[in-house]
Amino acid sequence: MSHGSGVTGTDLPSPERVSDWLGAAAAAPAALPDEGYAALLGADGEQLTELCALADALRRQAVGDELTYVVNRNLDTAAVAGRDPRSRGRLAALVTEARALGATEVCMQGPLPDGADDDYLDLIAAVKAAAPDIHLHAFRPAELLDGAARRGMPLAEFLAAARQAGLGSVPGTAARILDDDVRARMRGGPDVPVSEWVQVIEAAHRAGLPSTSTMVFGHVETPAHQVAHLRLLAGLQDRTGGFTEFIPMPYVPAAVAVTAPGLAGTGVPGPSWRQSLAVHAVARLLLHGRIGNIQAAWPKYGLDASAGLLRGGANDLGGLLLDGRLAPEAGAEAGLVLTRDDVERVARELGRPLRQRTTGYGKVLAGA
Repeated sequence: MSHGSGVTGTDLPSPERVSDWLGAAAAAPAALPDEGYAALLGADGEQLTELCALADALRRQAVGDELTYVVNRNLDTAAVAGRDPRSRGRLAALVTEARALGATEVCMQGPLPDGADDDYLDLIAAVKAAAPDIHLHAFRPAELLDGAARRGMPLAEFLAAARQAGLGSVPGTAARILDDDVRARMRGGPDVPVSEWVQVIEAAHRAGLPSTSTMVFGHVETPAHQVAHLRLLAGLQDRTGGFTEFIPMPYVPAAVAVTAPGLAGTGVPGPSWRQSLAVHAVARLLLHGRIGNIQAAWPKYGLDASAGLLRGGANDLGGLLLDGRLAPEAGAEAGLVLTRDDVERVARELGRPLRQRTTGYGKVLAGA
């Protein structure tokens, strides 16, 4: 496969080449050269089935058969910010409601608006005051940098203060593809340069704040870009051990005006199902021994398609994303809700035991 061929193209490697790398992967899944993983990203037909079966076997070896999920609520920072008593009371009510509905995690993402009278550290403290035992998973790299700048603090000092205030972990989102040329072509999102993204996540890990890791794929990047992105995450994990999971997320054209204005009007369709299966499977191979949990992003794929990804290397369904009744529009993914019945059905179809987990993949205690 030419490194210049985009993932949305039809220039797949020869079956013979894929076969050779499948054999090598079966013997040493995490030890292939870049060209091997790039070739496997082009697997199709029976070879794709074989690749997914290998990834599924590695999943079982790494984390067992449990299908995991977390009960959480997503809040958009701008929608819940404000120091006035009414805004703080509303935030407290949203957090308290989520906890009453069984959430163990509140996820907050998005920047504070310019000129906002609020503060990231104060928001953290307000969430924890409302529900001291809730896990707060909040603020992407650009927002952490913004928080440090607003306080006039070095990043390391800000991260230590955030953890002291009650921040539990940070989202490793806004990663898109960790290549500056690709990021420049996408334009317009909350992107910082790759080196800065890595520095912020590494600093968060050093401060005792674990993070997720992500990749948005299926747009203008190539298989070589995807492999390089996974290699970068693997290297960071080797240094810090701070990633709890990897979440591959398909590029969704319908959201292009918001997520990547630089691609608007270019006709990029997003990844095919073949590409999605291959990316999840190859991620399982390359990250084996480093990042054990791979999530099927059901808000992007839908529940039934996610079941297919769970047969090909993924082991986690992510969050149920409670909306609640007080202000269901307060979350970035409002309206996307799973029930316990939904995930039980998927677990039955897969023949796997189901386990509610904490943000860090620990056990949820009875009555928690």
